[in-house]
Amino acid sequence: MAAKRLEIAESDEAGTIITTYISSPTDQAGVSRIDLILPKETKSLWQTVLEFFLPVGYPQSVTDDYLEYQIYDSLQAFSSSIVSILSSRAVLSTVGVGDADASPTAALLLSIIQDCVGRIATILFAHRFGTAFEPECKMYRLLADVLNDTSFVLNCLTPVFPKSIQFVALSFSSVLRSLCGVAAGSAKASLSAHFAKWGNLAELNAKDSSQETVISLVGMMFGSLVVSYIVTPIATWTALILLLSVHLETNRRAVRAVKMRTLNRQRATLVYHQLTKHKRIPTPVEISTQERIFEYDGVLRSADDKIIGHCHVGGSIKRLLSSTTPKSTENSLGSKLSLRVDDAALHDLLQKTQGRKYILGPLPGRHQYEIILKEGVKSEDVLQAWWQALASAEDIDEPDAYAQQLLQKHRDALAAASWDLENGALETRSSVRVRI
Repeated sequence: MAAKRLEIAESDEAGTIITTYISSPTDQAGVSRIDLILPKETKSLWQTVLEFFLPVGYPQSVTDDYLEYQIYDSLQAFSSSIVSILSSRAVLSTVGVGDADASPTAALLLSIIQDCVGRIATILFAHRFGTAFEPECKMYRLLADVLNDTSFVLNCLTPVFPKSIQFVALSFSSVLRSLCGVAAGSAKASLSAHFAKWGNLAELNAKDSSQETVISLVGMMFGSLVVSYIVTPIATWTALILLLSVHLETNRRAVRAVKMRTLNRQRATLVYHQLTKHKRIPTPVEISTQERIFEYDGVLRSADDKIIGHCHVGGSIKRLLSSTTPKSTENSLGSKLSLRVDDAALHDLLQKTQGRKYILGPLPGRHQYEIILKEGVKSEDVLQAWWQALASAEDIDEPDAYAQQLLQKHRDALAAASWDLENGALETRSSVRVRI
């Protein structure tokens, strides 16, 4: 009986066949020939060049929103490179380039002070907002460029300032650029993690750096040509305003193109109203068209987009204990290290939350809430707590049971709609855990 012909196909990460091995019938000596069949060259020169800048396995290795984001991100980087040249020219004029009376030492000291101030601002900004970069990466990605553009404008204004003001203006500009670097770097890391589907985060960041390098080089070459023709203040400011407008709009479109799958506070609110009011399971694509890029921290909104309350997640229980203080004893606390609380109200609150991994308590004011997280809390528990706060703000009876049933009923459907319920994105500040 003749042996079955052997056929082996080799393919790359994207599933494209690159070589096919086919064996011929075995001869009398027991030896068979294996032929290698190579596919016809179907890639154009343009496609070959693009492979240097796109991740391996594209488009299967990244999410569907990757390409649109990268196109707008490249456009904004191009316009930013040109604006940077105009800004640098203004700074050089301010520090005295071309001025015989200018001191090189003074310019050097100014550069050192700017660098020091910027580094201090970086440390403080990262400490204060570090935990918010990932859940609110879209907001901080756009905010970074707003800060950067403000720095550019300030640099271009410095030549008209008095000498005493120029130092302050340039130092503040350095602070803005430093804040931009922290926000942009952190937000882009979160966005890259969102785009990566094959665990190719490192490669995605490397290819993104390659893209930025090429765009910056092209932008600088084009900017060097443009800046030689833009010499008057009117021409400079006209070009600056035009380029900044393009820069911010392309950034806005880039951020808008991203369809995040994690549930931060705003997306959790939008999903909640889709489930309760419209009785349907929304997808990340649908929610991305409804969410704001800039949203108030901790705001609770109704289905018609009105603010109905506020809620803080992961705070200290001290604030909640203080809210149970009887009015007659609010001003009679003898020590800052002790609190007098309404024992009945406290035990009632703890009794209601027994068996849960969080405590949702009211604060002074209408529809003001605090979510206290217990040890062992999971992301789904925090999501349930947020939905309970929304239900409480809507004056729904038994909001705790309502939120629990809502999550249990739709958990599987939300996961099937590509929502990531395991990675929490509701905590935007350093949180604490309590053990009771």
